[in-house]
Amino acid sequence: MASHAPTDWLTRLSATQLAALIARGDASAVEVVQAHIERIAQVNPTINAVVVTRFEQALREAAAADAKRARGDPLAPLHGVPITIKECLDLVGTPATFGMPSRRNDYPQANDLYVQRLLDAGAVVVGKTNVPQALIYNESSNALYGRTNNPWDIARTPGGSSGGEGAIIAAGGSPLGLGTDIGGSLRLPAAFCGIVSLKPTSPRTHDYSRFSEQSFEFGPIASVVGPMARDVADLALTMQLIGTLSHPRLPSPQPLGDPNAVDVSRLRVGFFTHDGLMQPSPAVARAVHEAAAILRAAGAQVTEWMPPDLHRATGLYIRLLTANGASLFRAALARDKAEPQIAALYWLAQRSRRTVQRIRCALVLLRQMKFAEQLGNVGFSAEDAQHFSAEADGYRQAFAAAMARADGGPLDVVLSPACFSPAWPHGASRELITGGAYCIVYNLLGYPAGVVPVTRVRPGEAIARPRSLDVVDMAARRVDIGSAGLPVGVQVAARPWQEHVALAVMQVIQDEVRKREDYPTMVREGGESVGERE
Repeated sequence: MASHAPTDWLTRLSATQLAALIARGDASAVEVVQAHIERIAQVNPTINAVVVTRFEQALREAAAADAKRARGDPLAPLHGVPITIKECLDLVGTPATFGMPSRRNDYPQANDLYVQRLLDAGAVVVGKTNVPQALIYNESSNALYGRTNNPWDIARTPGGSSGGEGAIIAAGGSPLGLGTDIGGSLRLPAAFCGIVSLKPTSPRTHDYSRFSEQSFEFGPIASVVGPMARDVADLALTMQLIGTLSHPRLPSPQPLGDPNAVDVSRLRVGFFTHDGLMQPSPAVARAVHEAAAILRAAGAQVTEWMPPDLHRATGLYIRLLTANGASLFRAALARDKAEPQIAALYWLAQRSRRTVQRIRCALVLLRQMKFAEQLGNVGFSAEDAQHFSAEADGYRQAFAAAMARADGGPLDVVLSPACFSPAWPHGASRELITGGAYCIVYNLLGYPAGVVPVTRVRPGEAIARPRSLDVVDMAARRVDIGSAGLPVGVQVAARPWQEHVALAVMQVIQDEVRKREDYPTMVREGGESVGERE
């Protein structure tokens, strides 16, 4: 157990608690910001989560916040509260490189729209957090900033692409942050690090960052910005601040609902534990059942339910992102060498369909069935992408119809894993291209989905999967071995524009699991220090 500095208790509070503390004068903004800077200095040498610091500026801004309070000026919702943001989001005076050395001198001229909203709400940015190269894969390492380690186990990744955010929030260096999500990038780090996050409805918080705006061009799978924190109430507050912006090329977002007005006992909840692609680890399946039981005890109507054809959803997602030789990523990496985690897939995505099919046949002969199946989704043209976009519209209709026809009446919420397993060992994303369909199906659909921690892997659940010749199966086997004590979260998805329903369900789950001994947190009194697990 690490010894606590006199102000270390401040780093165990939520953003809303800190805002109230500062507003009452029980602690100054300078004290709060300084406590988080000291926590970052303590943990960051081990986890390398914060890769751009602005400590001096943050302390000056905190002092200005204290002066504002002393004058009796009106205070904004996050007045004096320290936060972190994902490195790719523009903040004047800091680089936005997306983990690419060729962009090391890329300094924006204006703040990202959502970052500016939090600044206007009184937040103080203490640093920016690590990402994978071009935000492409489910780890957070790159040639410019190096590798971020999971604070629960430094031999494992915090996930990606918002992995630096997940790691520093879990470790107590920040109570709140902003990340982005195009394929689970908010939710996988939350699940791997034992925190909460929310991917809003597309396009409520469309990602306006320069790379995302230029590359994805409002396509059928759009990157969105969302909050990460240790408390569901912080997600709800952040959504109030960033969730109502409009754009001339996008439909106006529908009004945000109030999570506190949702009667969870009147909700219909479906749940599933297996996507048919990646067998869930025992603790992952247990967590979903426990969350379902919590909602059932709260009066919700809960039933087991299976979404339609998740194989199809995964295939469409990969085809849309890799069509036309992965031109989106090829343009991004024009001046940088692809990182090892994506080098093979990146190379394959640029091959012709005929070449890919030949390689796929060879993989089948070598009994590499899971890789062969994924390659069936690679090598398509730009014209093919137009067809897949229409097919994706058809899948969205089928999914909505399946929710409407569920036993017991139309579903309001779907519970599932966020990933088939707890946090992966470093480098595993070479074989584990996705964590299954669990997260990416909601990027394809555009539905809001969040993650809330539920439990930790028990010693008897850290069991090895059967040995296999398939390299994907063997990578999954390595994940489970030694995973005892790691956090496990559950994904909560709602219908489009119903973020408040997802948040209300997450709040009920959080309130119950916080009473339990195996609730996964690192920063409460008696919690673990960085890198320590039972």
